[in-house]
Amino acid sequence: MLPNSVLQRLASWCPWLLRDEPKRKQPVKVLVTGAAGQIGYAIVPMIARGLMLGPDQPVVLHMLAPMADALNGVRMELVDAALPLLRGVVATTDEAEAFQGVNFAVLIGGWPRKEGMERKDLIAKNVAIYRSQASALQQHAAPNCKQVLVVANPANTNALVLKEFAPAVAARNITCLTRLDHNRALGQIAEKLGVHVGDVRNAVVWGNHSSTQFPDASHATARAEQWEKPVRELVADEKWLREEFVVTVQQRGAAVIKARKQSSSLSAASAACDHMRDWILGTPKGTWVSMGVYSDGSYGVPEGIFYSFPVTCEKGEWSIVQGLQVDDFARSKMELSADELDEERSMAYEFVST
Repeated sequence: MLPNSVLQRLASWCPWLLRDEPKRKQPVKVLVTGAAGQIGYAIVPMIARGLMLGPDQPVVLHMLAPMADALNGVRMELVDAALPLLRGVVATTDEAEAFQGVNFAVLIGGWPRKEGMERKDLIAKNVAIYRSQASALQQHAAPNCKQVLVVANPANTNALVLKEFAPAVAARNITCLTRLDHNRALGQIAEKLGVHVGDVRNAVVWGNHSSTQFPDASHATARAEQWEKPVRELVADEKWLREEFVVTVQQRGAAVIKARKQSSSLSAASAACDHMRDWILGTPKGTWVSMGVYSDGSYGVPEGIFYSFPVTCEKGEWSIVQGLQVDDFARSKMELSADELDEERSMAYEFVST
């Protein structure tokens, strides 16, 4: 070590030599299941570019998929992309290895719904998958793993199965993705009004990530340079808000499949990043987002199901926005989706007990 006298002289000549560097964050481990599928393939570079955890957070990606060759191809592409925040990649077909020590988890892998498959059959397939992943989460994830996002459909009920079979993980730490539907609602409003989507906020998606979901623009606002006004006032077309808007958002996934012959992947990956970013880093002041969370009975929604509510986030915790006015039309739509989720819960428990 250099004597103090030499260090002082160096500092007087070249102060930049001894300037303290900003403290660098330690890498965190992020799990993506279904990493070789379309959504997984789209989301892993987004995570590695800081779109989920921020531009200064290094990550080690843990990727799980049943197809070893395809998964290795994704790993090679991540290496070839030379992403500065990416500090390592674990690509494996083994659940225990994939979940080992992870701090965050994005669960995309699941059994896809195929033509002619009944919803009950889909739930049966996914109960087995999420029961196994719940065990891996509980046994192998880091003790501070507080953010677990379920993307695979049926997302709400898959989240419920995960919660039931990972009792050591708090229900608040498990959520499911309805941010894609929320983003779709914002996009439709922006197109209708001819404004930038970033100037629209506080739409709500209530309920299930299915065709019974209720996209609600009653509380949304849009702003321009000199004003911010309710969307309902700006649109001035109650029929559009209750019919075309709702149906377009509900059926958007099917419309994408019809147009590109494949399901939504880019938009789903982007929404998953949005969901996790806001949950971990916080929602902007005065803004809420839609998240599928474990119901506490708010707005008369039955407890014990994962249901999409408007939420705000701060310091890694979410809170349901309270006190919004719900009219009879909205209430009927919300109850319809809650009833569907109750049916799905019964189906899932039937397969759990067999």
